[in-house]
Amino acid sequence: MKALVCILLLLETFVFVVQQQVDGGLNENEISQQISSEDGRQNPPQTDTLRAEASTDSQQYCNLGIPDIHAALRELTATVTEQKANIRELTATVTEQKERNRELTATVTEQKENIRELTATVTEQKEKNRALETQQTFILEEMNKKSDEISNLTLSQVELRKENRDREIAFSASMMESGSGYIGPFTTEITVTYRNVFTNIGNAYNPITGVFTAPLKGAYMFRVSVFGIGPTGATAAIVKNGKHVVITDAYQPQGGLNSSNGIVLILEVGDVVYVRLWSGRRIYDSYNNHNTFSGYLLFPLR
Repeated sequence: MKALVCILLLLETFVFVVQQQVDGGLNENEISQQISSEDGRQNPPQTDTLRAEASTDSQQYCNLGIPDIHAALRELTATVTEQKANIRELTATVTEQKERNRELTATVTEQKENIRELTATVTEQKEKNRALETQQTFILEEMNKKSDEISNLTLSQVELRKENRDREIAFSASMMESGSGYIGPFTTEITVTYRNVFTNIGNAYNPITGVFTAPLKGAYMFRVSVFGIGPTGATAAIVKNGKHVVITDAYQPQGGLNSSNGIVLILEVGDVVYVRLWSGRRIYDSYNNHNTFSGYLLFPLR
């Protein structure tokens, strides 16, 4: 029974010491005092005989199976101190790890912000690229349209030039290719042949017959000039399809005389125009080309 009391006393003291070590730590003197105090509480004052007897019995029981309490407490104190050091090191490690975690969190947050900014920049660049592609597509389409228009215009111009070449009609001629002399007078009207051709674009004028034949329907301009020597007058007429339309006439008793006239005629394809010298009249020509007949297409008609 006394051994059990001793063991309980030691256990209570051990628990108290551990608690004190955890709370703030005790030195060996304080531990000894605590043991004495605990022993006093567990063993109230008795007679000297009982105390001596209990002391003798306690010592005997304790010496039988329980190690030295002071050595055990010192070992326990060292263990607790070591654990506290380990706890401090672990606390420092945890604090350091928390700081690293905070730094890592800040770094991750910064990277997320950078990624958001980069994403916004990429999105903006994509928008710009789409706008640029749209503009380039529009410009390309406009260029293609312009190219088509130019091609069509070029084809139209080629066709127009070809058509204009077909519509380029003009001639001019005088009477004598060489020498000089009179034509007339005759007892009837004659068609004057202008054999000295200056221009005959479109080959609508025939220098053998002196007749112009209209290849296109249109408005044509014609002019005739005559020259003579008095006292015989010089009179000629522009004739369309056998009908006089205008005349040019000059007369005086002596010396040179000349006259000219012109007209615009609407001709159908195949209409003919020529000059006729009146009966009883005469004209004079030489290398100076006094007498001329000319005409040209002003514009075609549909």
